[in-house]
Amino acid sequence: MRLLVIGLGQCGSRVADQFVALNKKARSQWGINILTGTFAVNTDQTDLTGLSNISSDYMHRILIGGRKTWGHGVGKVNEMGAELAREDGDKVIDAVRTAPNFYQTHAFLLIAGGAGGTGSGAISVITQMLKERYVGKPVYALVVLPFEHEEMAELRSVYNTATCLKSIQAVADSVFLADNQRYVRKDASLAMNLQRINAQIAAPWYDMMCAGEITKFKHVGAKTLDAGDIMQSLDGWTAIGAGSSGIPRGFRLPWNVSRDHYKEKGAESLRAMQAMDAAVSELSVGVSPEDAGRALYLLAAPARDMTMDIAKGLGDYLRELAENAVIRAGDFPRGGDDVSVTIIFSQLAFVQKVRDYYDRASAFAATQKERVRETTGRLRDMEDAAKSLPSLI
Repeated sequence: MRLLVIGLGQCGSRVADQFVALNKKARSQWGINILTGTFAVNTDQTDLTGLSNISSDYMHRILIGGRKTWGHGVGKVNEMGAELAREDGDKVIDAVRTAPNFYQTHAFLLIAGGAGGTGSGAISVITQMLKERYVGKPVYALVVLPFEHEEMAELRSVYNTATCLKSIQAVADSVFLADNQRYVRKDASLAMNLQRINAQIAAPWYDMMCAGEITKFKHVGAKTLDAGDIMQSLDGWTAIGAGSSGIPRGFRLPWNVSRDHYKEKGAESLRAMQAMDAAVSELSVGVSPEDAGRALYLLAAPARDMTMDIAKGLGDYLRELAENAVIRAGDFPRGGDDVSVTIIFSQLAFVQKVRDYYDRASAFAATQKERVRETTGRLRDMEDAAKSLPSLI
């Protein structure tokens, strides 16, 4: 699958930067491109200069709102981010067409942090513009949810996230959710944590995007997972995860078959199940698989380690987890010493994290209205008291 990626705001741009790293890896490992173009959009010029992989020319790093923000960002104000996107969104639309492989794009992927600012305000506006300009081309969103300490320190972040999710869910074909808190390492520095988290958010997409683009016969799966399968599996709230399990290697002569061969086959199936368990536990956001209306999994392993028994076992296991879902599957024979499974749960009927944001944002909005009412009343009292005083002018 070939995506055109647009990162919005600081968080979105830095995650998009990691997608460029994945594309470089795909070119080096397989000689293919899984991205047709990558763009970073921001109101903060300094944030744009901090990217390491996205091309540094002005067509790929797009500064919007320069006349109003003077290159210093909008702060955590969704409304300002949306307004500037409406005013300067044509810059993004025009830049997209300059991608050298634009017409080979299967879908757009827009990435933003939800906590507030340029990305969370602009993502739904730019999504709507793309859908109006490129009718029939899917537009997916990847929204990165805030850390717990951000939510606790500033309830405005919760409100921003809720309004961002509500807006993007109404226009995007599918919304991938990535919960920052699930990736935190307690023993790492802030900078290392953020860089590692951005890489982890992008990493599960790699095998899924490569599987359908490789044309070398030995790496083409018995059931190829191509762009059509992926697009048919995506709708509404979506979670993605990937897991792996190592394969022990030992020297064996090709004609020497162990009498315990059945045990080895059982161990191979167990490793595949462990990889699927790891993928479920590493989902980008906590969800219940039984709430999914669509599901997809990709088995990636050396060809000699993939059997019909393993494929059947994984399919049966996923059917137990997501009994209400339409399931699609694929395999990707590749080298390496591990078995990897990528899982997507989509068309989710319920996501607890999203519901929590909506509930807390509603309470925050009610509290803010009450504060405004109290403040207005106090100002009126002060004005009434001031009327009895003589003026010196």
